[in-house]
Amino acid sequence: MNNKIRVGFIGLNFDSHWAFVAHYPALKFLKDDFEIVGVANSTYESAKKSAEVLNIPFAFETANDLVNSDEIDLVVVTVKVPYHFELVSAALNAGKNVHCEWPLGNGLEEAIKLAQLAKQKGVVATVGNQMRVSVEVNYIKQMLNKGFVGDVLSSTLVGDGGQWGAQTIKDLAYLSDKSKGATMLTIPFGHTLAGIQEVIGNITDISGRLITRRDKVLVADTNETITQSAADQIMANGVFQNGAAFSAHYRGGLSKGTNFLWEINGTNGDIQVRGDIGHGQFANFEIYAAKSEDKELKKVEIPKELYQNKPEDLIPRNVAGIYALIASDIKNGTKTAPSFDDAVQLHKLLDSIAKN
Repeated sequence: MNNKIRVGFIGLNFDSHWAFVAHYPALKFLKDDFEIVGVANSTYESAKKSAEVLNIPFAFETANDLVNSDEIDLVVVTVKVPYHFELVSAALNAGKNVHCEWPLGNGLEEAIKLAQLAKQKGVVATVGNQMRVSVEVNYIKQMLNKGFVGDVLSSTLVGDGGQWGAQTIKDLAYLSDKSKGATMLTIPFGHTLAGIQEVIGNITDISGRLITRRDKVLVADTNETITQSAADQIMANGVFQNGAAFSAHYRGGLSKGTNFLWEINGTNGDIQVRGDIGHGQFANFEIYAAKSEDKELKKVEIPKELYQNKPEDLIPRNVAGIYALIASDIKNGTKTAPSFDDAVQLHKLLDSIAKN
């Protein structure tokens, strides 16, 4: 008997984009739990081509055809943010389990409506906050749970967005338009905030300021200049549920200095996480730590066995971590994967920063 979860993708192109780079190899690695059986793209021709190249049984003419098919158990939505609400709503109304890339909606209001609908339908509805399941993040969580730093006093974050700098390319130019919902605040900062909360706990109060310093951006491959309405500077400060202080500064582009630095300061020690970019879901992390009696930080070597039975490449590894939780939730009725309710909590934090 085949007990695999049958996956239908909305937005899987074989030659580009996040779904093919991250989701496709993650699901192939978890072949005992999942089977990709369907795809629907912006055009039927694109869906047919992806199905042919990737050996997917069904190419659907429309997304509605996919979500209403008896061949699909789990609908995965990996298209641009403005289309999330319509497509996720359709999948939920069809009674399907849904996994949607983060951010869940184009703003808090859409996220709340989707979470309410998912609850009404009683399905598994999850969101792709991949940093929460990374090996490094979970090892830091273990260090805290074992009392390495004592009581957490504060956590400080500095990161660079990669995008939202002086230049972009045509395929990513929409990121400069804040109305599209895919900004430095929602994507790299939001993903990273989810990971930080996984380690330290939820932030219960937050405020901040958004600033746009580069209001004009060069589209390098077309040599045109576009207006940027999305913020390229984010400042935030808040308080965790345990009373610890939080502060953050995110910057557009990349710098010659610090592209990612996350520090946790406690009563008995410190942890410092260094990375190559502020996208916490696919940054290469190194951990440094020191107890109060130590003279300096020392690099922490994560046990190699924690990487066993996981994809070798970082991006599919983190995405597979989410899918492994989804498989458990669907098969066993558990609630371990980041849910739509979790997404609403994160959306509320970002909304609070944007409104201050």
